[in-house]
Amino acid sequence: MTGRLSLAVPAAVSLSLVLWSSPVNAGILSGFSGLESTPGPDLPRLEFLEKWNAENQKKYAEFDNRFKKSKVLQDLLEKSKKNKEKNERMIQDKYCLRGAEWGVGDCSTEGMTDQEREDFISELKKRTGAE
Repeated sequence: MTGRLSLAVPAAVSLSLVLWSSPVNAGILSGFSGLESTPGPDLPRLEFLEKWNAENQKKYAEFDNRFKKSKVLQDLLEKSKKNKEKNERMIQDKYCLRGAEWGVGDCSTEGMTDQEREDFISELKKRTGAE
């Protein structure tokens, strides 16, 4: 009995693979884009709401303009720009220090005397704050 079962299982699996290798037809709803794509009914327009919305949009645009021109925002943007430049430089120095210690990359100390190498690495350590 178990011999027949062990032969039947691989045969059933291979038969199912042959039958399922053809593309499946989705049926009656294939190609239907769904209810979400159907436009809803037009809602009535209320004049006072449209006027109120227009006034709010003007007010918000004015607030945005005033905020974009504010001294506080300009100072923060300037600080952010300086911090970005400083942080990029610190990261470059950190990787340069690692390359110098390992003797690889653009900051390799290969070809330097021992004293030049020590001076170069100590200067990089000062710049990165590793010392």
